This record gives sequence, C-alpha cells and structure tokens, in this order.
Amino acid sequence: MTWLADLILIAHFAFVLFVVGGLALTWIGAAAGWRWVRSFWFRIAHLAAICFVAAEALLGMICPLTAWEDTLRGAPTEAGFVARWIHRLLFYSFPEWMFTTAYMLFALAVALTFWLVPPRRRGTPPGNRLP
Repeated sequence: MTWLADLILIAHFAFVLFVVGGLALTWIGAAAGWRWVRSFWFRIAHLAAICFVAAEALLGMICPLTAWEDTLRGAPTEAGFVARWIHRLLFYSFPEWMFTTAYMLFALAVALTFWLVPPRRRGTPPGNRLP
C-alpha cells in the first residue's frame, strides 16, 4: 500500500500548492490583468481550502490526508524517493501554535484578498478595488 500512501502525499502536496500558490497567483494576476484570477469558483474553492486548514488547526485536528498517509505507510522508511522529498517539503518540527498562527494569518490574507481583489461571476460588471 506504499503506492497509495505516495499518491495521497502527492495529492496533499498539490493541495498545499493550490492554497499557497493560489494567493500568490491571485495578486500577480490582479496586477497583470489576468481574468481567470477573478473566477468566482476558483476564489471560493481557494478560500474554502484555507478556511478548512485553519479550522483543523484551531480544533487541534490532524489533517485527514496526513492521517490516511500515516496509516497506509506504517513506517516512514517505506517511502519512495519522490515521497521522501515531498514529505520533507511539507512537514516541519515546530510547535503547534506556530502552525495555527500561520494558518490563521494566511486565511486572513486570503479573506482580505477576496475583498481587495473581488471575484466576478460571468456577466458581472467590473467593480474591482484593485486593477
């Protein structure tokens, strides 16, 4: 089942890229005039993703993807080359309160961006706050 644990780890990595990269791309795209960064569904999915992470942290829950991967992997030494490197990029040894604070601040930044660079539904006239 190592292959399934690796697949879950890759999905987890993709989720993190979506959350972190989504905010960066929203700001870059707003400045560059990229229309897709104002997609209502992209922005709702992005806001929901970081709110889920922040809520998990506030409630002291372990991420379901992490729990599932750990259960399937059994021991960290079973991981393949790619899985080991992705794991090193995703997981750090810091106190829990630091992660909770970081997730909350990031969620606040995404919410503020939602207001400053508002999403648009198709046919909605541009009433943007930032270019």
